[in-house]
Amino acid sequence: MAGKTGNQKIIEQFLADGMDHMFGNPGTVEQGFLDALAEYPDMKYILTLQESVAVMAGDGYARATQKPTLVQLHSSPGIGNAVGAVYQAKRGHAPLVIIGSDAGVKYMNMDAQMANDLVAMMAPVTKYSTMAMSSKSVLRTLRRAIKIAATPPMGPVYVCLPMDVLDELNDEPVFPTAIPSTQVLPAPDLVRQSAEILLASQKPMIFVGDGVAYSGAVPALTRVAELLGAEVYGVEFGDLVMDNTHPLYQGTTGHMFGSFSLPITTKGDANLIVGTYMVPEVFPTLDDIYAPDAKVIHFDLNAYEIAKNHRVDLGVVSDPRLSLEALADMLEELMTPEFKAAAERRTCEITDAKAPKIKAELDKDVALAGGHPLQMAQFAQVLATKVPDDVIIFDEALTSSPAVSRYLPPRLPGHYFVTRGGSLGVGFPGAIGAKLAHPQKTVIGFSGDGGSMYTIQALWSAVRHNTGAKFIVCNNGSYKLLQLNIDVYWQERDIPKHDHPLPFDLSYPAIRFDLLAQSMGVEAVRVEKEEEIAPAIERMLADDKPFLIDLVLEGDHKSDWVQINCSQ
Repeated sequence: MAGKTGNQKIIEQFLADGMDHMFGNPGTVEQGFLDALAEYPDMKYILTLQESVAVMAGDGYARATQKPTLVQLHSSPGIGNAVGAVYQAKRGHAPLVIIGSDAGVKYMNMDAQMANDLVAMMAPVTKYSTMAMSSKSVLRTLRRAIKIAATPPMGPVYVCLPMDVLDELNDEPVFPTAIPSTQVLPAPDLVRQSAEILLASQKPMIFVGDGVAYSGAVPALTRVAELLGAEVYGVEFGDLVMDNTHPLYQGTTGHMFGSFSLPITTKGDANLIVGTYMVPEVFPTLDDIYAPDAKVIHFDLNAYEIAKNHRVDLGVVSDPRLSLEALADMLEELMTPEFKAAAERRTCEITDAKAPKIKAELDKDVALAGGHPLQMAQFAQVLATKVPDDVIIFDEALTSSPAVSRYLPPRLPGHYFVTRGGSLGVGFPGAIGAKLAHPQKTVIGFSGDGGSMYTIQALWSAVRHNTGAKFIVCNNGSYKLLQLNIDVYWQERDIPKHDHPLPFDLSYPAIRFDLLAQSMGVEAVRVEKEEEIAPAIERMLADDKPFLIDLVLEGDHKSDWVQINCSQ
């Protein structure tokens, strides 16, 4: 056959756009372009054994590179498996370019096996969902989707590529996709208004999210916070938004209960929001979240998120980094000696208040040292002494995360990723994606025993592709987060505390994660005692091969009770 088919041309288009990794799970209707991959050795196909693993590994790669990342899914069943993971990518603004095939346009009215409206299935969980209907518009459609995925606010897109359309000869030209610049500087008068509002305040507060991370605005944010003497809170983020050891960084507003966030959001008389929205809890407060007379300023490239749920006095669609840099310059220009003194005083007060909290946590960890069952702090304390300074952490430890970040505090952009969107299982495939993006760095993925079982087959992909990510299972024999959340539920409703629901207990049968890992070719050890921690970590870091530690932690579970009540 003279010329090239769509199967060949789409691979050439992806390579022209610098997309040389395809994370996927193959299906019959994709066989044409998967067969064509042999002609393009620069395209690396990362095989996963379930579609959600492909999406989550691609998500980790996209986070680590901040570039469009290619994911291949099968038709209806494959998309169905992946929807939860794609939803997480959408909430985290991951620029995934997801492709999948259909048997063909000519079969669409036959209601054949696996037939479905694939575009409609993906529309709610993507930024853009479409289908290429003609061989004259395949590459045009792909370039449009790539542009949408990579233009802030970034997000996943889906393009259905019917088999018969790809099998046809394709004479479209291949050229790189144009990604429009969104480095928009706010108007000077708006920057001045913002500075004047903040300089008139007695208690400025700053709330930031992934828009700060993705625009490279961490230094500018730090500068603004220091000029104002303002507390900084992370809201809806998966990457570093500020050095966690900085005295002005106060942690997160939370993601579950608005009642937890409200004491934070009502503190200030001037609130600066950058690169996020207020606020992403599962059970948010429905009333005003700010002090009655507080002013609210919001800089973001995502116009949809500005004043989406709560009042804003000054909203500006602009680049977070450029906005913060301009704001910092204006603050320095307008600041009086009196305000500088007040800002320094606030900084000292915030620093003095943060230090005892950190010390209390460390003292608590010391008190637990030597105890059994193990606490995450015992493990994290040792790990921190043995990993390189530029270690990359993918943290889905959830209830164990505070101890992990206490000893391995996020400090460098692009080196500490956290789960987002509510879908379990991203910790291990996310670490694989990050390791593929940074093969020379040490990458460690944390996940819980419950979360890791969503995507445990990701370990197989790590071995297949010689990807030396390290994996830690925080094995407490339960869905610990659910246990903590129902404690709050009981408290809010004056329900006496009692045994946690049976479905929250994972202790019977006990899962041997070390043996599971070994069955997929990953070396692994089980750690149950404090004296086993250091040797296990040293073995894990001894080479650049995949390695898993099954870390058995203290948990609230009753295996005998589960066995009796669940037996049929």
